[in-house]
Amino acid sequence: MLFAGCEEQLPMFWRLIVRFLLACFVSLSLTQVVAHAQRRDHNEIIGVPNEDKAMSQAIAKAQASLDDFFQLWKKPPSGTSGFKLKVRVVDGELREHFWVKPFRVTANGFEGVLANEPRLVKNVRGGQQIPFTRSDISDWGYVRDGKQVGSFTVCAMFKHAPKEQVEYYKQHYGFDCKD
Repeated sequence: MLFAGCEEQLPMFWRLIVRFLLACFVSLSLTQVVAHAQRRDHNEIIGVPNEDKAMSQAIAKAQASLDDFFQLWKKPPSGTSGFKLKVRVVDGELREHFWVKPFRVTANGFEGVLANEPRLVKNVRGGQQIPFTRSDISDWGYVRDGKQVGSFTVCAMFKHAPKEQVEYYKQHYGFDCKD
């Protein structure tokens, strides 16, 4: 007990207050532990080998359908939101792919805001506006009626991710990888 040896000297009212406060503290501590366990690091990295066939196919599929994506982005249909591009950033020998949103067309290609914090490359930071070209784009995505559309590389990464991580993203972000 918090006041070991002194409890019998405290009036009953104060003993109840101390016990109540101690119970509140324990309850609040447990709530924080559970809340922390349910949070995810939105900058999680899933390592995928460069020669991964599913990832190569996902990038090819995204690049082949990029013009269709841009048509939707220019005139978003009802029920769509969260248009984003995934862009490769190079820093020497290191390469890392980031979601960029919002983004816009420029005279030399595109520019947009990095939506993630880098873990490998050191030449950019989350929230930074970066220029990029069409050849840097490795994926695209948006939300339609609460479900992810596109995001082909995410589905390819799921094959390398822990099951609980995949389930979390499917449940909280509407990923439905059928291919």
